[in-house]
Amino acid sequence: MRRFVLVVLCLFGWAAIHAQRTVPPAAQSATSASAAAEQPVAPEVAAAEAAIVKSDWKTAETRLDTWLAGHPSDARALFDAGYVADAQNRLDDAVKLYQRAVAADPKSFESRISLGLALARQGKLAEARPELLAATTLDPGLAGPAVKARAWRALAQIDKENDPKAASDALLQALKLTPETPEDTLLAAQLAESAGQLDAAEAAYRRILAANPKSKEATDGLAHVLMLQKKYAEAETVVRSALTAWPDDPSFTAQLAGALAAQDKAEALPLVQKLHADHPNDKAISRMLADLLYTAGDSAGSDALYTELLKQDPYDAGMWVAHGQNLTRLTKYDGAAAAFEKATQINPADGDAWAGLAFAAMKTGHPEETIHALTMRSKSLPEVPATYFLWATAYDTLHDKDQAAAYYHRFLDAAAGKFPDQEWQARQRLVLLEKKH
Repeated sequence: MRRFVLVVLCLFGWAAIHAQRTVPPAAQSATSASAAAEQPVAPEVAAAEAAIVKSDWKTAETRLDTWLAGHPSDARALFDAGYVADAQNRLDDAVKLYQRAVAADPKSFESRISLGLALARQGKLAEARPELLAATTLDPGLAGPAVKARAWRALAQIDKENDPKAASDALLQALKLTPETPEDTLLAAQLAESAGQLDAAEAAYRRILAANPKSKEATDGLAHVLMLQKKYAEAETVVRSALTAWPDDPSFTAQLAGALAAQDKAEALPLVQKLHADHPNDKAISRMLADLLYTAGDSAGSDALYTELLKQDPYDAGMWVAHGQNLTRLTKYDGAAAAFEKATQINPADGDAWAGLAFAAMKTGHPEETIHALTMRSKSLPEVPATYFLWATAYDTLHDKDQAAAYYHRFLDAAAGKFPDQEWQARQRLVLLEKKH
């Protein structure tokens, strides 16, 4: 919802190149880098192109089929045939014909860009990319720089998720050929967001909205960036305004719930409960509700949702951690330990999973496992008072007096009066441990 759909861009690009057909195809093709005046246009092809100008697809197809039966490597006719199939939404046929046209004339800009855009519309982005890249190196002829810019913009869309730098470079190439459009600004904002340049992304989204306050994509993007910046009150304002324009939109409703939850506003829970009732199969909404129920103290309700979610995605370490945290609250320590252990197997670098496992292991009478889990946790997270206390009690249980005393002291230094019950216990244990030395 918040991202451009590549198909939309590709359709736009396809329409742009074929909008040049306001001149006869003969004139258009004759200006291609390789078309030249090497030979006259065959009467059958010229008649087909005249029919194309009139959108008389049946006549054009009949004439082109007749000609290609005897001239199967005519690049111009193959392109025209691909165009006719494309115009009738016969995408598979169009791709095959464009591929034949490229094979017959690899330097045809029209064939390259049309093939690349058609492949992108099929979702074959890896195959589309080299065709579009090749198109950017060719003379666009009467199509002009604006259509070559479409190829660069399509490349930017293809690369934006996996290679933001390449996408940025492609967008810059497009802007060298044509003025910046609102779609370019939106893409630039998305690329800045992907690169973690949140201030730049926010500024770009705001520029779009200044020119077009009804841009749903920019509104969605701005709200998302504000949430990432932890500007929750601003995000709430943006999303509430959006919901007046797009009432009950699930994306904006979810963002509002997130902004409210981040501010600990009670309105968040009933809002997400309603959202979940309306969209019971939406995993993101279910997960948000599970988190809110946990925060509200309803661990049983939260865990029921996580149990179902884990059936659908058993390799999500974060959900195993959340499941373990719920079971810990419910004092089901054996199950919690198993959940945390599963999370560590999926993601050995998850410090929260190791912390949960350390606590659950202590509760189930396995202090040696607690020490191992704390050791693993320390590789990714700094020590906090709670972990110092776990270290101390684990060593104390194992009768390692020196280590226990050392960690009790570290705990007391870090706690600084914030954990009175545990601090009292630590002092009592230190009296006993140090008395015997």
